[in-house]
Amino acid sequence: MKVMICDPISSKGVEQFRQHSDLDVEVLPDHLDQAALLPIVKDVGAMVVRSETKITKAVMEAAPKLKVVGRAGVGVDNIDVEAATQRGIVVMNTPGGNTVSTAELTFSMLMATARKIPQAHMSIKQGAWNRKAYKGVELYRKTLGILGLGRIGTEVARRAIAFGMRVFAYDPYLSLSRAQALQVEMKDLDEIFAEADFITVHMPMSDETRGMINRAAFQKMKQGVRILNCARGGIVNESDLIEAIENGTVAGAAFDVYETEPLPEDHPFRKLDQVVMTPHLGASTEEAQDNVGIEIAETITNYLRSGTIQNAVNMPSLDAQTAALVAPYLTLGEKLGRLLSQLAPQRNDRLVITFGGKATDAPGDPISRCVLKGFLSNAGGTDVNLVNANSLATSLGLVVEQVKSNEETGYAEWLHVAAFQGKSKASAGGTFFGANMNPRIVRLNSMPVEIDPNGVLCLVSNNDRPGLIGALGSLLGKYNINIANMSMNRDAAGGKTITVLHLDSVPPPEVVEEIGNLENISSVRIANL
Repeated sequence: MKVMICDPISSKGVEQFRQHSDLDVEVLPDHLDQAALLPIVKDVGAMVVRSETKITKAVMEAAPKLKVVGRAGVGVDNIDVEAATQRGIVVMNTPGGNTVSTAELTFSMLMATARKIPQAHMSIKQGAWNRKAYKGVELYRKTLGILGLGRIGTEVARRAIAFGMRVFAYDPYLSLSRAQALQVEMKDLDEIFAEADFITVHMPMSDETRGMINRAAFQKMKQGVRILNCARGGIVNESDLIEAIENGTVAGAAFDVYETEPLPEDHPFRKLDQVVMTPHLGASTEEAQDNVGIEIAETITNYLRSGTIQNAVNMPSLDAQTAALVAPYLTLGEKLGRLLSQLAPQRNDRLVITFGGKATDAPGDPISRCVLKGFLSNAGGTDVNLVNANSLATSLGLVVEQVKSNEETGYAEWLHVAAFQGKSKASAGGTFFGANMNPRIVRLNSMPVEIDPNGVLCLVSNNDRPGLIGALGSLLGKYNINIANMSMNRDAAGGKTITVLHLDSVPPPEVVEEIGNLENISSVRIANL
């Protein structure tokens, strides 16, 4: 079996592969683009990449023997996971291998921007001795705001507490009990913006986080704040940051990641003395490189030699027969989780997954993992997968329970998911229609519905009054938003009603607000499945 290492990994990782005589290991000398890869992959069974090489659908089509693609790192955005899944190619990564290295870099950057160490260093290198120009600030008793308290954010918090800092954290998916155990104070974004002396970002890139630190955010921050980003380029709007530095709001910034990489030669950051920069070094320690290199070698080798699946981002660890049986439940479970993540209150304590009817015979773990993957998709972005969903839930303090029920519902098989925050609860249940096992959501917050779990949903809670449907249609029509389908149900004539509209496009926030202002509507939510 031929293994092609497309991007540099540690020599220990390469040696781990070469210990097996049945593996033909080829290490490419340079990063190759798609055109250069296509002619040389026809006999390749496994490919190893980091962030440079892109494994596209075309590359997979040119590699008919390809069984597995391994990413020596966390993110898999340079791999077409959907195409791999369709072709039965396993995609693996190495979650957690660079946690400590990135946390340590973040804290190094924190100290560098507080004490202006790089600037003072360069000054002396250039022959100067100007002590007054490089007066810094202490970390002791300062407030650090951490946006995202996952693995890396947690490690940063521990180091900050050891330095006597007060740590605020924003993470809408972290339970309060978990925050208390970590000795951090949970705060809303606006509270962190207003009070933090330092703000560091440790969130995945998603539609929710892209550009979240922007002009509006800087306007809420205290004078002299310092900003750090060692997570994902683009979470901090760079143009708005430059403006905030120039007007004096931001006293310093430290970046390891950027909107465009490599950083363009004419980027304004290069001319700002207040900005400390490193070229994406989060995982660039000997230990981290050895860890991810050895780990990806072990997981790929185990799969090729014994069929064992570890750290897969696109399929559970199941034999072929069981996988075929459980496949419809995996899809339904992820859809229920994704829907509930957009409807449930934030900072949930408990998630209860109930199996009913014939679903009680299905293996619960892979289904629960799919529910979690959907439910935590906003918390983990593209980094959350079937492998790390359980550990991510644990790190957030989310208790997951599986229940098998003998309740008679009128459906032969069904799943139900409920999210709890204290006494608050949101829930959704689903089953299958037809011989093709088409998933349907049939219960929402204890109300019967019938929803195709795909596309854009507008969920409206309202009083049962004449004319409301017409008002909704007219309002959406005014903004050229088409209704593809509609489902509604009520608890009694003139009582409470839930109306679900399938829309062809996502309505802008101002349209959602206008819907909510219609008479007899108590709430409106948009869910994108």
